[in-house]
Amino acid sequence: MECKSSDSDFIELTDSKLNKFQEALRFKTVSYDDIDYNKEELGKYVKFIIQNFPHLMNCTFVQWEVVNNYSLLFTVKGSDSSLKPYLLMGHLDVVPASNLEAWDAPPFSGQILNGFIYGRGAIDMKHSVMAILEAAEYLVIKGIVPKRSFYIAFGHNEELFDGSEAYKLAQKIVKQGVTELEFISDEGMPLSEGLLPGVSVPAASIGVSEKGSLLMKLSVHGEPGHSSMPQRESTIRILANAVNNLETNLHPSMLGQGVETDMLEQLVPEMNIFQRVLMANIWFFKPLLSWVMSMKPLTSATIRTVTAVTKFQAGIKNNIIPPHAEAIVNHRIHPSQTVDEVIKFDKSVIADDRVNIEVLNKMEPHPVAGYGKKDFGFQVLKTTINQIWPKALVVPAIMLGNTDTRFYLNFTKNVYRFSPTYMYPGDAARFHGINERLSIKNYEQAINFFYHLMRNADRADLVSTHEGHHDL
Repeated sequence: MECKSSDSDFIELTDSKLNKFQEALRFKTVSYDDIDYNKEELGKYVKFIIQNFPHLMNCTFVQWEVVNNYSLLFTVKGSDSSLKPYLLMGHLDVVPASNLEAWDAPPFSGQILNGFIYGRGAIDMKHSVMAILEAAEYLVIKGIVPKRSFYIAFGHNEELFDGSEAYKLAQKIVKQGVTELEFISDEGMPLSEGLLPGVSVPAASIGVSEKGSLLMKLSVHGEPGHSSMPQRESTIRILANAVNNLETNLHPSMLGQGVETDMLEQLVPEMNIFQRVLMANIWFFKPLLSWVMSMKPLTSATIRTVTAVTKFQAGIKNNIIPPHAEAIVNHRIHPSQTVDEVIKFDKSVIADDRVNIEVLNKMEPHPVAGYGKKDFGFQVLKTTINQIWPKALVVPAIMLGNTDTRFYLNFTKNVYRFSPTYMYPGDAARFHGINERLSIKNYEQAINFFYHLMRNADRADLVSTHEGHHDL
């Protein structure tokens, strides 16, 4: 049933709730490269949370603790111990803000312009952190003891890809004797308008798997020289050729082999007749569909392993030919591929033994969570999404980025990645970019989304007995 403002359990976004969100955005909880993060601001943010949700913090069926100074773990005890608990995840840190002069409002101001709240973390992911807390606070105020226990885990270094804090939070849950969770909900795909040409309704994509990752360093070593007598091939040229080969030779399309096939099939009813014919015969039209989907970064990343060159370093002086050049390459690996397959492909397109390849970090793609009518966690999210956004078409998808969920996979493979964020065409650039913002209405929706998720997790009528899993 649709969530309406006239409902008795509708959570109105009061000035107090809005001000708390704005204040959360003012904490500069920035994570930089390696293991560097703003400890002072994180400490202030954690203290702010503890002080501003008094009912949650003092509830008899809620236990909470600060883990390693800056992370938070909440244990909400349900009334039915026979039900497996679930986990809501989030992170308190944000990425740095750059090009400050290009922002319409300062990135750590929480300023409101034309109905939007601006700030680093507005969509990644302080909106979800604060919305979860507001929903849980409201649950306690209403005197509702959930049937199913659940955990809320907020790490503080997710943006570093270090994951050490998420691991510690997971171990805290293990120490409580928990070995299995019903499902996990973490940040992920937003609601999007114009996901594909011809699809007019907003699509709510739930990430049922997560891409793997591969971080590599390419390096070339040579002899130094003077700029007046350049060598025929400098280290820069050799490395630049390798980088060019990686960027111009896309990894093969995996269309038809993964979750994206089911996603497209479920979008078919919203398409025109020509598109329906194409989608009904993906096996035949794969080359054409792959070509079309490769035109946009978002859809291209959905069907293949992607390559991003994020650093290129060479040279120490204007008139010296550098003896060394190196570049950092970041791959996000499609669930239908492996790390070894990606490395083999890279070597084949670089085709130059002078380029040394060093693996800095690697992670295989995540297993695929069930997304059929019998899969409880997926149905909880789907039902909740449709209560808040009735016109949205809920589809399974691949999470393109990486999250801390990798440290919780021992609890369950039913990991779902969705952000209650409504994004319009062009908004994707705001994610980790300039003018990150969230509408006031969307923040109210996010609070109600998490409240209804908590209520729906207690329902026993969400699972059909007539459809099997869509496991791959």
